[in-house]
Amino acid sequence: MQTLSPALRQLIIAMGDDALILGHRNSEWTGLGPVMEEDIAFSSMAQDKIGHAWALYRVLHEHGGPDPDAFAFLRLAEKYTCCHLVEQPIGEYDFSLMRHFLFDHAEALRYEALADSSFVPLQQLARKIKGELKYHTLHANAWIIQLAQAGEEGKARMQAALEETLPLALGIFEPLAQEAELIASGVYCGEAALQQRWWESLQPILAKAGLALPATGDLEPAYGGRSGWHTQYLAPLLDEMGAVFRLDPEATW
Repeated sequence: MQTLSPALRQLIIAMGDDALILGHRNSEWTGLGPVMEEDIAFSSMAQDKIGHAWALYRVLHEHGGPDPDAFAFLRLAEKYTCCHLVEQPIGEYDFSLMRHFLFDHAEALRYEALADSSFVPLQQLARKIKGELKYHTLHANAWIIQLAQAGEEGKARMQAALEETLPLALGIFEPLAQEAELIASGVYCGEAALQQRWWESLQPILAKAGLALPATGDLEPAYGGRSGWHTQYLAPLLDEMGAVFRLDPEATW
């Protein structure tokens, strides 16, 4: 069994924690969507995210890490390394859709890069997940364009959601402490390269929607999540998410 380096372990946990927490957040829309078809789609994508987290935690477990369920539900908040974007409450639908748009484009590019990773388990997982993420980004693109072109109010609300969400979304690309080792060993291309690709990928879609993308130099990235510093929203979410598991962590279901 190959033991993971601290750098590789850090990358896998950050990816898994982002997916788990956003999956939980998006699941809060179940039964509340604006139309039934969208309710089903958003709930389905929330389940995909939780599935991605489980797959990543299983990679850890298969390389000497903890049980995936215990790892997902029993850690203290400061042991999670998710970014601040995914911790935020769901807010109005414009905020949740913009978060979905920005996050899933980042994830699609991340897994696209990992499809050529030197670490085979991530390479295999990326090739499996890419198809799901393609659907996620197509869904997000369609809604962003539709709502932004729905009239003055729709455009104003989506522009405000974009400006609110962008600094948080930049936190997805907070550099990892030992990232240089992962780049040198061919695990992936690094956060700065992913952020550049992400920024370029957003521009044509936002232009089609008629939304203005601020200059990155005008934005303060919401960093800290990768080091265990979180917003006030994470701890209550974890209390709720792990409530059933904590009743009897040794139970067999």
